[in-house]
Amino acid sequence: MSEQQSPELLKLVSQQTKLNEKSIKQVIDLLNEGNTVPFIARYRKELTGGLDEVQIKSIEDQWNYVKNVSERKEEVIRLIDEQGKLTDELRKEIEAATQLQKVEDLYRPYKQKRRTRATVAKEKGLEPLALQVWKQEEINVTQEAKTYFSEEHELESVDQVLGGVNDILAEWISDDPQYREQIRKQTFQKGTIASTDKNAEQDEKAIFEMYYDYQEPVGKIVSHRILALNRGEKEDVIKVSIQPPEESIVAFLEKKVILPSTKGQLRSLLTEAIQDSYKRLIQPSIEREIRNSLSESAEEQAIEVFSSNLRSLLLQPPLKGKVVLGIDPAYRTGCKLAAVDETGKVLDIGVMYPTAPRNDVKGAEKLLLSFMDRHPIELMAIGNGTASRETEQFVADMIQKHKLNASYMIVNEAGASVYSASKLARDEFPDFQVEERSAVSIARRVQDPLAELVKIDPKSIGVGQYQHDVSQKK
Repeated sequence: MSEQQSPELLKLVSQQTKLNEKSIKQVIDLLNEGNTVPFIARYRKELTGGLDEVQIKSIEDQWNYVKNVSERKEEVIRLIDEQGKLTDELRKEIEAATQLQKVEDLYRPYKQKRRTRATVAKEKGLEPLALQVWKQEEINVTQEAKTYFSEEHELESVDQVLGGVNDILAEWISDDPQYREQIRKQTFQKGTIASTDKNAEQDEKAIFEMYYDYQEPVGKIVSHRILALNRGEKEDVIKVSIQPPEESIVAFLEKKVILPSTKGQLRSLLTEAIQDSYKRLIQPSIEREIRNSLSESAEEQAIEVFSSNLRSLLLQPPLKGKVVLGIDPAYRTGCKLAAVDETGKVLDIGVMYPTAPRNDVKGAEKLLLSFMDRHPIELMAIGNGTASRETEQFVADMIQKHKLNASYMIVNEAGASVYSASKLARDEFPDFQVEERSAVSIARRVQDPLAELVKIDPKSIGVGQYQHDVSQKK
């Protein structure tokens, strides 16, 4: 077992995946040897205890996470130690952390920052006064502030001095890991995610209309709405924000920071510092963290939905040995027909107009019957896109009216249009129109779904939620 593959890390993975540590260790060893998840799931069942690919992928993801957390903890401990600020208590807190966010919260006060307002105030020598205010010592704040007047540092009034003190206090409050953890929890549990209209005129099809004035509790919003909000924001149609329970958060900070005995100017200074810290530093940061967390979770769920749907689509049983008539329904451009034999070879193509706007039912009837006369069609496959219901009704009526020795089924046509316009389709059917190629694809995917669907980019098959928006590497 490698140094990183410690019992502590294996235990964490076991807790997250609800799988036994022995199987987890075997999976990690196999992954470290360069084996892929599909290979392990199929050919190493005896080593993993029969884990499937979903469980193995879960182990891989959790292992990478706990390993990253462990490496980050080591790095944070080293960086703080180099500053000479690492205490035994802080080391224990960092070592006990199991979440990356917790590690970053603990490191935040020691992180080398860009030149902030607090940094400038400290450079002007105001940290000792800020410390006195922080400890809530019994001092005359105004008189103490006057002792810090300096032309060199452009401190020529009490307001300027106390403004610098406020900046230091605000940063101290913002950097406290316990405060941030509690505020993050309150915002998630009691906050609201809201969206408003920003450039509705750009939303010509009103795709995001429901989000022009929308609110929902942060803890209850579902993944597809998060992805919809993200897309609307990315397209500059809506503005998205998180509305936190500000009053209860400020009250929490006041209770933590201000002693009950503190009165007067000292209390006012600390109250102002708390409000400034929250509005200027904490709230924007926590909002980014929560939105990133929601987006990551939504992406993972979207990928799971897409994977599950795609798997079901690809593993549909083939319908061998039948002559099939593929029908790609449409209104204005008509329903494209493509008859294929048992091997998928195209026998005939055509177009009928049984639906609006032409409503040429007689012409459509004549064409369909001619197809049935010329070819031993046993099944009609109707795409489930535009005009599908009307086309289905027409086909059902024709079967009943003419006692046709054929049945029909509705076929998921996802990706057929993408395939029909692809180079592969053009090479296969150079003399066909795009719509005719689509009808062929619909017929063939009944005969052998896998053979037909592998011609299409998975993300274009359209069986998921916002699969174009999520990480394509995942």
